[in-house]
Amino acid sequence: MKYVGLFIKKLLRYLLKPLSFLPAIAVMYLIFHFSAQDGASSAMLSRKVSYKAVTVADRILEKDWSDTQIEAYTEQIHYYVRKTAHVTEYFVLAVTVAFPLYVYGIRGLWLVFLAGAFCVSFAGLDEYHQSFVSGRGASVRDVMIDSIGVLPGIFLVRITGFIGRKTIFRPLALRKK
Repeated sequence: MKYVGLFIKKLLRYLLKPLSFLPAIAVMYLIFHFSAQDGASSAMLSRKVSYKAVTVADRILEKDWSDTQIEAYTEQIHYYVRKTAHVTEYFVLAVTVAFPLYVYGIRGLWLVFLAGAFCVSFAGLDEYHQSFVSGRGASVRDVMIDSIGVLPGIFLVRITGFIGRKTIFRPLALRKK
């Protein structure tokens, strides 16, 4: 029975390790999909998010803003909502790229370097891709903004992995001996 459990564990590890890259591929597809939207569609989507944030704030804070005030506040935060989306997308990408690398044993500065270089390179390629989309353009500033989300995502994986190794997996390894 012990050997069956060991076989199942090794089989799962053999199958799940390569599958750990799927979330990163899904996030890259999502980023590419958003970048493929023409300028008007992209602006409309982020404007809807901005409008929703303002109306929720109006309700929560019980301000009873007029439609004109809601529109004005929506315009004020629209730029910041767009740039926050950039940071958030690349934070998630960094987590989904760094995790499988961590699973494969890449740790420390190598994890930061490899995952960071991959994510920043993807940001540059994504901006280049946008230069071919109607109403959009490539922006070095957007690559820089994207990069802001990368390091915290990688460090989240490093911290989570470290804590997991110290609190969950090390006691399990000690128990086996």
